[in-house]
Amino acid sequence: MKESYIKKIREKVGDMDIILNATAVVIVNQKNEILLQKRSDNQLWGLPGGLIEMNETLETAAIREVKEETNLDIEIAKFIGLFVNPFMRWKVKDSAKVYSFAFLGRVIGGDLKVNDHESIEFAYYSLENLPQIHSIDNIQIINAYYKNIFGTIEGVEYDRKEV
Repeated sequence: MKESYIKKIREKVGDMDIILNATAVVIVNQKNEILLQKRSDNQLWGLPGGLIEMNETLETAAIREVKEETNLDIEIAKFIGLFVNPFMRWKVKDSAKVYSFAFLGRVIGGDLKVNDHESIEFAYYSLENLPQIHSIDNIQIINAYYKNIFGTIEGVEYDRKEV
């Protein structure tokens, strides 16, 4: 397996704040409940997904991350949108501004199980019964899904003036 691009960057810049790109995937069951992952780093819940490596497309990163974390095989059904977490922290000093590309994923195989060190457990939750979610971008993604808003851009700063 290739060495992680993110690991290489961290070796060069240490704990300096950086910008990272990630994926997050909404997977729903027949009751329209969202699959959430209880994270081992902060004991909070979030969507399956993770950081994009240099050699990946957005879709292949999303599919890989879901497989690594959940053991599920998915296909990408729809692009939900781009969401920004201006201050994501994994460790005491490891922080970044994260741009999350969110997708709706459809399970096509595999059996749901904890498949890596990042996860403690998985469970499906309805909007009314959500546990504490670990990041603002995941909250925005879940809300966009339940409001049926697709192709959105949340938290991205850009100039809307005409050229």
